[in-house]
Amino acid sequence: HAVEVADRMARLVASDPVFRKDTRTMLSRKELFKDTLKKAAHAWKRIVELRLTEEEANLLRLYVDQPGYVDLHWGMFVPAIKGQGTEEQQKKWLPMAYKFQIIGCYAQTELGHGSNVQGLETTATFDPSTDEFVMHSPTLTSSKWWPGGLGKASTHAVVYARLITEGKDYGIHGFIVQLRSLDDHSPLPGVTLGDIGGKFGSGAYNSMDNGVLRFDHVRIPRDQMLMRLSQVTREGKYVHSDVPKQLLYGTMVYVRQTIVADASKALSRAVCIAVRYSAIRKQFGSQDGGPETQVLNYKTQQSRLFPLLASAYAYRFVGQWLKWLYTDVNQKLEAKDYSTLPEAHACTAGLKSVTTSATADAIEECRKLCGGHGYLNSSGLPELFAVYVPACTYEGDNVVLLLQVARFLMKTVSQVAAGKQPVGTIAYMGNIQHLMQCKSAVNTAEDWLNPAAIKEVFEARALRMAVNCAQNISKAPSQEEGFSELSPDLLEAAVAHVQLIIVTKFIEKLQEDIPGPGVKEQLQKLCSIYALHLLHKHLGDFLSTGCVTARQGALANELLGKLYAQVRPNAVALVDAFDYTDHYLGSVLGRYDGDVYPALYEEAWKDPLNETVVPDGYQEHLRPLLKQQLKLSRL
Repeated sequence: HAVEVADRMARLVASDPVFRKDTRTMLSRKELFKDTLKKAAHAWKRIVELRLTEEEANLLRLYVDQPGYVDLHWGMFVPAIKGQGTEEQQKKWLPMAYKFQIIGCYAQTELGHGSNVQGLETTATFDPSTDEFVMHSPTLTSSKWWPGGLGKASTHAVVYARLITEGKDYGIHGFIVQLRSLDDHSPLPGVTLGDIGGKFGSGAYNSMDNGVLRFDHVRIPRDQMLMRLSQVTREGKYVHSDVPKQLLYGTMVYVRQTIVADASKALSRAVCIAVRYSAIRKQFGSQDGGPETQVLNYKTQQSRLFPLLASAYAYRFVGQWLKWLYTDVNQKLEAKDYSTLPEAHACTAGLKSVTTSATADAIEECRKLCGGHGYLNSSGLPELFAVYVPACTYEGDNVVLLLQVARFLMKTVSQVAAGKQPVGTIAYMGNIQHLMQCKSAVNTAEDWLNPAAIKEVFEARALRMAVNCAQNISKAPSQEEGFSELSPDLLEAAVAHVQLIIVTKFIEKLQEDIPGPGVKEQLQKLCSIYALHLLHKHLGDFLSTGCVTARQGALANELLGKLYAQVRPNAVALVDAFDYTDHYLGSVLGRYDGDVYPALYEEAWKDPLNETVVPDGYQEHLRPLLKQQLKLSRL
C-alpha cells in the first residue's frame, strides 16, 4: 500500500507544470521565494481538491522537494501545540492551523544561543494587573534568529522565552504569539521581523525564509502560554500540572526518526545519480579501438561508491526500526513506564548525528564520483548537498548530540559495574565479562560473512572504547574535568556505539521474511559491505582495543574486494529499486533512461547567460579592451 501511494504522489507532482524545478538554481532570491509561495499554495489546493489523506499530503510535499514555511508549520508549530498545549488550547488553535487560517513557525533559536536552550534570553514577564505576558527582547543576542517560515510567511509562532512571574525566573517555556496582521500581513506593533539573508548554495535552502524576530514589550493574553505541563494562575502563581514532563520525549523521538528517514532519502538520491552515471560514463581502457571501460567497473569507483549504496540501505532499515521505537516509547509513556526513556533518547540522538554527518559527506563524495559534470547544477548534486548539510546542525548540533550519547554511555558503564542490567540498544553492555576479553575467531576472509562474527567485534569495540573512557575519566580530579578533557575520545566511543546499532538493525532486518527471489542475498552482501567498510575505515579502533588482529583486518579488506565484484552486476537495479522519478531526482546525470549527454547539452542553453549571443557588458567593458580603447586616466 505504502509503495503504491508514494508512487501515485510522485507522479502527481512530476506531471504538474507548477512543480517544475529545472530552472530553480537560476532564479534570484526574490523570484525563488515567490516560486516557493506559489508551489505551497498550489500543493494545498491539490490536497483539498483531491481530498488527500494526511499520508498522501505528506508525500506530495516531500516530492515537491522545495523547503518552505509549510515544513515548519506542519513539522514544528502543530506538534508543539499538540505536545505542549492543553486540550482547550488545542481546540482553539489547531483547527485554524489545519485549515491554514493561520501559518505558524517555531521560534526557539536566537542570535546568541542555539544548542544551549537554557541560555535563551527572550523574556515573557507576567503582568497580574492586566492578566497578560509581556514578550521582550532585552538584548541584540536575544533576537530570534533562524526559525524557518519566520522571515516572511508566518502569522503566528510558538516562541520560547524565560517565564518571569512574581520576580522569579522559571526558565524556558513556550508561548503562542501572533506576529502579523491577518488583514494585510504587516507586523504587529512592537514586532520587528525580517529574513536573515542568503544561505549556502544556489536554490537549495534559499527558498526558506529563515527569519529574525525582536519584541519590544509585546503583550499577549495569559492563556497563550502553552500550559499542558505548567501554568501561571490569574494571581501570577507558577504551578506544575500533574502531566509528567517525560511526555516531551515522544515528540523528540518522532522528529529525530523523520530526520534519519530523510538522511536515507537524501543519501539514496545521491547514490542513485552516481551509480547510474558511473554505468553510462566510459573513460580509458579501449582495446584495439573498442569501447572504453564503464567507470563503474573500476575498483576505485566501486570501493568508494558501494559502501555508500550499502549505507543508504542501512539507514533506511534503521529508520524503519525507529518508527517502531516511536510507537513503543508512546505506549510506555501511556503506561507511565519511563525506564527506557534515557536509552531511547541516547539512541535517537546518536542516530540523528551519525546518519546526517555521514550523509552530508556521502553526497559530496558522490559529486566527486561524477567527475567534472557533477559540479554542474544540472547534475542535481550541488543543490542536494547545499539543501542537506544544515541537517548536521538543526535539531541538535551533531557533536553536541554525540557528547550526550557519551554521557549516557559513561552512566551505563558505571551502572553495569554496579550490577544493573542494561536494556534496548545498550543491552550488549550486560555481556561485559565476555566482551572485554573475547578474541575474534575469524580465520578466512569468508568467515567475515558470518553476522555473529561481525556483531561480536562491533560490540567488543564499542564496549571497550566506552570502558577505556570511563577508566580514564575516573583518574581525573573531577568527573566533569575528566569528561571535558577526554571529549574527543568520548565522541569516538559514541560513534562506535551508534555504528553498532546500525549494523545490528541491518542484521536483524535480514532475519525477517524478505519477499522476492535473490533479494535477501543481495541485502546480505550490502550488509557485509556496510559493516566491513566500517571495520576497514576504523581499523585503528578495532586493533587498539584488541578486538581483531592485523591479519583479520586484512582478511576483511580482501572480502570487501570480492563483495564489490559480486554487487557490481546488480548495482543499477539496487538504485532503481528506490523508485525515484526523474523529477524528484532532478539530475541530468541520474536520468532513468541514461540519455545523459543530450540532456546536459540541452540544459546548458536554458541558462539566462545564453539569452543573448553577445553578453551584456560587451560594449562597455569587452569591446574597449579588445579595441585597445580603454580610457586611461593620466596620473
